[in-house]
Amino acid sequence: MKKDKTHIHWYPGHIAKAERLLKEKLNLVDVVIEVLDARLPISSSYKDIKRILGDKPRLLLLNKSDLVTPEEIKDWIAYIEKISGCPVLTIDTKTNRNFNIIEKKVLELAEPRIQALMAKGLLRRPARVVVVGLPNVGKSSIINKLTKSSKTKTGAKAGVTRQQQWVRINPNIDLLDTPGIIPMRQEDQEIAKKLAFVNSVSENAYSPEIVGKELLTLINENEKYGAKFKEYYGINNNFDLTVENIALARNWIVSGGEPDIERTSQYLLRDFRDGKIGKFILDKIEQ
Repeated sequence: MKKDKTHIHWYPGHIAKAERLLKEKLNLVDVVIEVLDARLPISSSYKDIKRILGDKPRLLLLNKSDLVTPEEIKDWIAYIEKISGCPVLTIDTKTNRNFNIIEKKVLELAEPRIQALMAKGLLRRPARVVVVGLPNVGKSSIINKLTKSSKTKTGAKAGVTRQQQWVRINPNIDLLDTPGIIPMRQEDQEIAKKLAFVNSVSENAYSPEIVGKELLTLINENEKYGAKFKEYYGINNNFDLTVENIALARNWIVSGGEPDIERTSQYLLRDFRDGKIGKFILDKIEQ
């Protein structure tokens, strides 16, 4: 049967197995750091995270904040803190901004759990934390940033699979050195498309031509965003923002004088993901 190129077909392994593996990691820790893409503050989150976490405390990191404007992300921080009940930090793995605050927040969130253990007669131990999130939101980069000054492996904990190692970030925090991959059911194609826009979906799961067209459809809903795209690609304001017009403006032509849709779509997605066109947030705050 021919694959439907108009839909995102993304199944990162068996969902039940993926959730079980994620739960195994979560059961080991006191605090969960969930990484989100700042361009998709809602669409890059996992709506069932509370079901999996229970009452375990969570710190939300809006990564790739260098690809959004400070003015827009400020409103999103307040909104996400309100709907999630969790502290939110913006970070950018290209710099060290806010990474010292991450450690402070983790200790604050873990302290009630540590106190509860001590009340049972156990000695104080370092807080245990894991980094989780969707593919390509920057989990591994964050782990590398947090552990770059201390590569000391502390070995496996009781009841922990041997492959799962811990790294002591400082005397008070142990970090699981493997990230937790959050599985996603792509029943919502609008979210699937947005994740494809930011490269959180394997390129094997979609057609770049379709996804490039869908990106422009979304961008055209915001006049300010559309103007940025037109300016970057040199499209006259009297013309519509389309893949075809971008190809013509850049003189990306195939035989017969037709616009090269495939090449243009690939460049369009790459330019957007690299932040060359401008800074954009593709989700909308619900009023």
